[in-house]
Amino acid sequence: MIEYFFCFTETKTKKSYLCSMRLVKPSKIFRMFYPSLLWEMPKTDKKTLYLTFDDGPHPLITPKVLEILKKYDAKATFFCIGNNVRKYPETFKLIKQEGHSIGCHTFNHENGWNTKTGDYIKSFNEANELIHSNLFRPPHGKIKRSQLKQLKDKKIVAWTVIAYDWDHALSHDAVYHNVIKNAYDGAIVAFHDSEKAYNNMISALPRVLEYYHNQGFEFKAL
Repeated sequence: MIEYFFCFTETKTKKSYLCSMRLVKPSKIFRMFYPSLLWEMPKTDKKTLYLTFDDGPHPLITPKVLEILKKYDAKATFFCIGNNVRKYPETFKLIKQEGHSIGCHTFNHENGWNTKTGDYIKSFNEANELIHSNLFRPPHGKIKRSQLKQLKDKKIVAWTVIAYDWDHALSHDAVYHNVIKNAYDGAIVAFHDSEKAYNNMISALPRVLEYYHNQGFEFKAL
């Protein structure tokens, strides 16, 4: 049986959350097709959430994310686009100085399904010459088996829960509920430190941190 997890969408008339076709959590069958990807972390004796941020660094947004994380003594993983690292090296350096981990997210956010394998690997290599990480997250979560094969020495990171913070059809509350209704001990949660996601992310992130902090969770980098 295919297991579906839907995101929560706030209606305009009242604060009720209705199912939509956005998959906040990947289905079990999709995870079976990509068994080599890291979908979640093992449970330990301490409840832990693994927050991740894609598409940065951004010179204005990323520092704000870092300030919020610091308030909760939270560490996270930032999957950076090579072109952004080239443009904003000081922001990239700040992420590392704050004790967070970094990963590669290609040079120009290429969709692996629509990109020739040679071009995709070239983009990865160009980005990782700046990023220097063994962690890689495919943009859009889309990667061909041929591309996976050439990146087999890297840790390919997916997610347990994706916030859909970039989706302007969703409210701040909906993004918040996408996370707290689906994330659990060991979950990898995907946010975005990008202009498109900013309004939803900057509202939902502190609430997510507060919620799980009150539940006794720690926040660690991958």
